[in-house]
Amino acid sequence: MGEMLDKAKGYANEAAGKAKRAVGDATNRPDIRARGDAQEAKGDLQKAKGEVKGAINRA
Repeated sequence: MGEMLDKAKGYANEAAGKAKRAVGDATNRPDIRARGDAQEAKGDLQKAKGEVKGAINRA
């Protein structure tokens, strides 16, 4: 169960980060773009965490 929750949160953070990055680009605000990049990276890490949990459960 934790695997799927982590993956879902990861995808959500990745999508929110991409949206923030697009807003930062559109408004010429590097600070917002940086926050979007950070949130997208957080999403990538959450997805990886879910993958690890899944691998451990399957082993």
